[in-house]
Amino acid sequence: MIELLLYPPTLVSLVVALVAAVPIAARWLRVAQREHYVPGSVSRMAWLWVMREPFTAVILVLVIGATYAAVLSGVPPLGPYWSLVSLLLLALVPLGLPVRGRSAKFAITARVKRLMVCWISLHVGVTVVLVWVLGYGAAAAPALVLLLSAPLTDLALAIMAPIEKAASQRFVTQAQKRLQQTGARVVAITGSYGKTSTKNYVAHLLSASFTTVASPASFNNRLGLARAVNDKLVPGTEMFVAEMGMAAPGQIAQLCRQFPPSIAAITVIGEGHLQRMRTTEAILREKSSITEHAPIVVLPIDDPRLAELADRCRAAGKTVVTTTCQAGVDADVALTPPADGAPDAEPWLIRLGTGAEPVPVSIGSTGHAVNVAVAAGIAVAAGVPAAAIAARLGDLPGSQHRAEVQQAPTGALVIDDTYNANPVGSLRALEGAASLAAERGGTLVVVTPGMVELGPVQAERNRAFGAAIGAADGLLFAVARTNRAALLAGYASTATSEAPGAMAVTTREQAVRRAVEAAGDRGVILYENDLPDHYP
Repeated sequence: MIELLLYPPTLVSLVVALVAAVPIAARWLRVAQREHYVPGSVSRMAWLWVMREPFTAVILVLVIGATYAAVLSGVPPLGPYWSLVSLLLLALVPLGLPVRGRSAKFAITARVKRLMVCWISLHVGVTVVLVWVLGYGAAAAPALVLLLSAPLTDLALAIMAPIEKAASQRFVTQAQKRLQQTGARVVAITGSYGKTSTKNYVAHLLSASFTTVASPASFNNRLGLARAVNDKLVPGTEMFVAEMGMAAPGQIAQLCRQFPPSIAAITVIGEGHLQRMRTTEAILREKSSITEHAPIVVLPIDDPRLAELADRCRAAGKTVVTTTCQAGVDADVALTPPADGAPDAEPWLIRLGTGAEPVPVSIGSTGHAVNVAVAAGIAVAAGVPAAAIAARLGDLPGSQHRAEVQQAPTGALVIDDTYNANPVGSLRALEGAASLAAERGGTLVVVTPGMVELGPVQAERNRAFGAAIGAADGLLFAVARTNRAALLAGYASTATSEAPGAMAVTTREQAVRRAVEAAGDRGVILYENDLPDHYP
């Protein structure tokens, strides 16, 4: 073994590999950080880059060829030194994936340092094994290992996951004690989308009667909720509104064990987690687990699947508050628009309680009606008086980067919907933007990278969104490569001769400059979704 390691081609390859490993480690560890340290996510992202960035695919083919030549050892003109070509090329790919990051810098946290130790250990260990297996083709070993760096990063994540969980348990335990000390009731909210907006509405409504704290931003995982409790709950806190998300099966049930809800609610079951869950049935099962131990459950029963869940919860002896946004549906809370159906017309009508008289409320176009109805249902379940709920629905808080309307210096209207990443919400935002553009007599401009995390239906949903933009005679700027082909194909399928067209741009910054120019002083610019820069 020592002889093989000291064999000059192998020794040179090992030295060059140490240099090449620096940018390679930085890229994949940053991807792991951005993907919340979920095992498997790095390989998935690496494959996405190969599929979407053509020069990366070409370079990898060259790397495989050069590495094979190094294994054979006698291929002219470089013989075993072909491995150096592989290593130099590997340090460059994926082309376009930044080492430090632009939208979010790579943070060298204590967790990243621990992961890095595991990452290095795995790479060194596999290299030693390959040197022994390949014999005098061992100069290729470092290149082979770095070629497999993405799956090895996922292996490091899998190894470290239970270690990290055990190490962070003290923060969760501290949060559980804080909850017990304050006596705060937990309101748990989940759903495929609409969680953050609904959480903000709930906190607003509950504060009419209770001292209320909500988990900030999208702090919706185990450590995020623990941090929210430890940092924000003080003696006298009566309600803690917790948004509960998931990155893998079983996580919502785990969150409910750690932060047991007094009231549990689901906003909607959609396609937002198909990348990991694969089917909507699996998503429904995972989201439904939030109701298992909650004595009070709030569910929007316009979805037949949630109506069935409501029946099961009643049969289990739970108190169930149902909500609807459809006229004529028998539910505890009913929120319906005016007869003309205009989504932003006033007044809406809300009935808070079975048999109660509907009362007019002014909610404008602040939020999705389903989210508002669920929030009102939670307030009813918590015991907030109906009059206080109706009064507070008139000034619901907005959520940052979710349908925020601003005016550009040029006079154009800007709808910032960059945190919206689901098919239903995107089409609703497009409909509203198109209506505003028509009212103003200006151009509709849409800047979007499309939607992700949709698994097997991602291309279809982005194609449909592109088609909707074309049908609305909008100008489309398709940002980056992840969904570019689907968006442009969809646009081309419906765009009329009067449509301003669609174009591909590399970065959001480029799209913003062109969008402002195209919109002029009367146009409407819709920024729909945004992707972090570890996506192609």
